[in-house]
Amino acid sequence: MELNSIKPAAGAKHAKRRVGRGIGSGLGKTAGRGHKGQKSRSGGYHKVGFEGGQMPLQRRLPKRGFKSQTIQYNAEVSLSDLAALGLAEVDMLALKQAGLVGQMAKVIKVVKSGELAAAVKLTGIGATAGARAAIEAAGGSVA
Repeated sequence: MELNSIKPAAGAKHAKRRVGRGIGSGLGKTAGRGHKGQKSRSGGYHKVGFEGGQMPLQRRLPKRGFKSQTIQYNAEVSLSDLAALGLAEVDMLALKQAGLVGQMAKVIKVVKSGELAAAVKLTGIGATAGARAAIEAAGGSVA
């Protein structure tokens, strides 16, 4: 190998496209911009979603829906889940370790779904009115 014989790999270097440099280049006259119109002019373009003054699609359609960002911190546990857990005292850590609620949960509430026979003491966990009545009827308490 000699310094004067070194060449770049085939296809590694290619000529930059030079528009508006005569008919022989294939990109002369209109320089690939077509004829007339806003897009052919210098500085003539529009923002995303612009429809030539017509009301844009994102403004024609009605607003709909909302996804709360706080819902990832809230969790629900049913009475049947508590019965299946089989613990006398239930707190947030016990529910997270059992996999009944997500690790990011900060607010946990017991809902009245299913039956509860054993007495369960809840600490740091909320309960709906129906769930509270069912827990207390079974001999448990909600703190």
